[in-house]
Amino acid sequence: MHIPSLLIIALPVLLQGCSYAISSDVARTADRTAAFERIQADPPAFKGKTVILGGVIDRTRNSKAGTLIEIVQKELDYWGKPVRTDRTGGRFLVMQPRHLDPLVYAPGRAITVAGEVTGTEERSLSDAAALYPLIIAREIKLWPPEKAGWEKPPFLDPLYDRDAPQGKFGY
Repeated sequence: MHIPSLLIIALPVLLQGCSYAISSDVARTADRTAAFERIQADPPAFKGKTVILGGVIDRTRNSKAGTLIEIVQKELDYWGKPVRTDRTGGRFLVMQPRHLDPLVYAPGRAITVAGEVTGTEERSLSDAAALYPLIIAREIKLWPPEKAGWEKPPFLDPLYDRDAPQGKFGY
């Protein structure tokens, strides 16, 4: 008798674990045809449209207007998480009207953002200036930090040899 009630409670929890990074309400309003390359090439054409982008945080700065996050763009996987790769389409800026902690939204953290394209903003990268697409955030998903390779169980590695001379820590 308790099994049906347990399933009713467990099902939403399990489904939440398998859901997309951005809520369905916001994702439904997003323009899925807006690839980052197209947004970067012509930001005014996408002004006012909601897009979903992701990548790795490069910088986070607080100001009176809120928090500005500079993100190195990465392709998103099926669940909306940035793919761990060296390929990038460039950079974009996200403005969050409320203040976020720069130690939490730290460089190197993976992030997925849904927001409205408002135009471009000029930023200097080394000696040259570049125009980055600017997005006002509607929803942000900050992904947990990746664990270092030596913290992963060695039995997941098909080439793992526990008798190899590298020792306990794998090096």
